[in-house]
Amino acid sequence: MKIAPCRDEELEEIAALVNAAYRGETSRVGWTSEVELLGGQRTDAGALRADLTTAPGATILTMRAQEGGAIIGSVWLEPLGAGACYLGMLTIDQTRQADGLGRALLAHAENFASAAGASRMQLTVIEQRESLIAWYVRRGYRRTGEVKPFPYGDERVGEPRRADLRLAAFEKGI
Repeated sequence: MKIAPCRDEELEEIAALVNAAYRGETSRVGWTSEVELLGGQRTDAGALRADLTTAPGATILTMRAQEGGAIIGSVWLEPLGAGACYLGMLTIDQTRQADGLGRALLAHAENFASAAGASRMQLTVIEQRESLIAWYVRRGYRRTGEVKPFPYGDERVGEPRRADLRLAAFEKGI
């Protein structure tokens, strides 16, 4: 596998991968679908570009099966200060989600953050995503006890299909 920080010209491909894995009917092929909870797109290249510009030190790591091949995975990393790094939007092509690629990309992201000076990873997960929460718990992430409100009204996160969504916070020492 080839894992490297993204280049600007890859943002369209990353956005397409993320949207296919999380939203719409194509997402049902894998197990990471949010289609029952949220409609609309998850992100677009413009939003990714803007977020990378406004979040100091943030990067998106991309995963390819081989140099020059299609992007089959990506993950957002953002230094938060005080030794913390936020991990978000971990995505694997929905047709490859049973291949162990998510575990490999997560481990690489943790190592990447550690090499950049982070001592712990933080993330949030929609509380209703029990299988995803269990996946992170099996990888050493623990609930912090913090629960954040879901950003209703923020078009960048999609169209909520439920009124009870909340974000549970998790952390892991790295």
